[in-house]
Parts: sequence; C-alpha cells; structure tokens
Amino acid sequence: AELLELYARRRIAARAPHHPDGAWQKQLESSFLFEDTPDQRKATDDVKRDMEGAKPMDRLLVGDVGYGKTEIAVRAAFKAVQSGRQVAVLVPTTVLAEQHARTFGDRFADFPVRLAVMSRFQTAKEQAAALADLKAGKVDVIIGTHRLLSPDVAFQSLGLIIVDEEHRFGVKHKERLKQLKLETD
Repeated sequence: AELLELYARRRIAARAPHHPDGAWQKQLESSFLFEDTPDQRKATDDVKRDMEGAKPMDRLLVGDVGYGKTEIAVRAAFKAVQSGRQVAVLVPTTVLAEQHARTFGDRFADFPVRLAVMSRFQTAKEQAAALADLKAGKVDVIIGTHRLLSPDVAFQSLGLIIVDEEHRFGVKHKERLKQLKLETD
C-alpha cells in the first residue's frame, strides 16, 4: 500500500525542468574518449529529454559491462548540476564507490563540480565534513554506499538519484531515496 501511494504521488508530482544543454554539457560529452554507440546516444537523449520535462524521471538503464552506462550517468549528473541541483550516486560496495569517484572525478576535472564520497573508507571526521558541505550545498555530487540512506544525510537541493546495480539493493533502500524528495529524478 505504501509503494502504491508513493508511486501515485510521484505520477502527479511536478518539478522545475532541468536546463537545456549548454556549452559545458556539450564540451563534457564531446570529451568522452570513445565514440557513442547508437544505443548509448539514444539512452542519453532519452534521459536528457526526461530531465528537461516537468515530471520526475524514473528510468532503468540496462546494458552489459562496457556498454557505457556510467558515462550516461555522468552526463545526467552533470546536467543536474548545471541546473543547480545535487546528485546522489548510490552504489552497493565501497570498492564501487571509490571506482565511481575516480571516474566521475576524471570526467568532471575540467569543470567546477564539487564531488564527495561517503563510504567506510572515509573517517568519521571526513564523513562529518562531507555531510556538512552536502547540507550547505557545497557538494554537487555525492557518491556512496547505503550510508547515503542514513537519517543524518541531508541535501540542500537533491535533483537526481542514480542507483548503480539496483538489483543489489532492497526495495526499502530504493524507496527511502525516493521518499527523500518526491520531485527527484
């Protein structure tokens, strides 16, 4: 019953659309080292079209290893940041959090995007600093494990949630993120 109510509320929810692609978005995408496959181009276009609409996006992206799913996530995250919103990237393992932090960090290196990581590899002091910066809006993209679902994690303007390997999280984990903000993509 709770899930049905949540999805019904999301179906009628509206949010301000994300901004259309600007020069930085085009620069980021053109700096990708590989040529996009037709499916990758279509998935990127579909995600960005959803983000530019008024309805919160719910989209599942499926592909084999090497398909380019992470690059699509990077582009969506960058679009959200360019629209003044924060991004949460939820991953199932600490190792994957560190891997994504490197990938996102490398892709955003030429842009003023502030990135933080939240996993057991960070000390309590580092986590507290990241949480304070996140709440104050000083962090654009936070990548972390289930730690991001803790009650002490507060966003200033969460706009996009990316869940990697969603099959490794329970329904309650994913719904907790959706409940954080009804209008979140």
